[in-house]
Amino acid sequence: MAAETDGETAHGIRGLDHVLVGVADLEAAKSVWGRLGFKACPRGRHIGWGTANYCLMFPHDYIEIIGIVDPSQFVNRLDAFLAAHGEGLMAVAFATDDAADCAARLRAADIAADGPKDLKRILELPEGEVLPAFELVFTPDAATPALRSFICTHLTPEIVWRPEWLEHPNGAQGIAEVVVAVEMPGELGLAYANLLGMDAVRAADGWIQVQAGGCTLSFLGPAPLAERFPELADGPLPRILGMTVRVADPAATRYYLEVAGVPFAPTADGRLRVAPVEASGVMLEFAGA
Repeated sequence: MAAETDGETAHGIRGLDHVLVGVADLEAAKSVWGRLGFKACPRGRHIGWGTANYCLMFPHDYIEIIGIVDPSQFVNRLDAFLAAHGEGLMAVAFATDDAADCAARLRAADIAADGPKDLKRILELPEGEVLPAFELVFTPDAATPALRSFICTHLTPEIVWRPEWLEHPNGAQGIAEVVVAVEMPGELGLAYANLLGMDAVRAADGWIQVQAGGCTLSFLGPAPLAERFPELADGPLPRILGMTVRVADPAATRYYLEVAGVPFAPTADGRLRVAPVEASGVMLEFAGA
């Protein structure tokens, strides 16, 4: 189902695959996101790693809530992220249908790609365990400045994109935007144009936006940041602030949040904003499709 996203951009990258939210207590975080109206699929455990996750699946992308369950094993820097930043959005994964081809095309464009590397996780279904499989490609930090990222191919999409996991009580349908606070957004444009194509990047005074399939990556400098999120204007840079989730019916989502007792604030452009304290450190907004 994920392969039906917007068309390929560059180097075989289709757009956003998922975002990763790092949490200190995985089971507590599942409850937090459940209260927000998201239905998690069963818990997954990365084979050979000390991390596990719950995924909130949408038709073309998803949110991965990831935590440490065995600190004696490899945790892919999640411990360092939590120590430095606390809970919150820690990375994004871009999507490709062919990891080997993507890596080769990146290397041909002088972007040093590492991979593809195999990864599997154990998904704990009621009827027994299954093994979703992936191939990952890693790029240098300079390829996606201010944003930790990697590129992902799903080898078994039918295991994780199940119809019963795509319906959420809050009406969520996908990730519309990821917001990153930066010092000098204008300095980032060339790197993202090299990765995703010149047409994917647009800029104005104090910000740039990068189109990754159906998701917009918004990099806000200090002035636009203070205007849009004044309560988050202070803090280290760069950092991933939050995301906007696309919903089918904002009025129905608003009703859900009110009934669930989730505090939120309507914005001038009609979004529903939930503070980071209510969403595992993520500034979360809901907006109409």
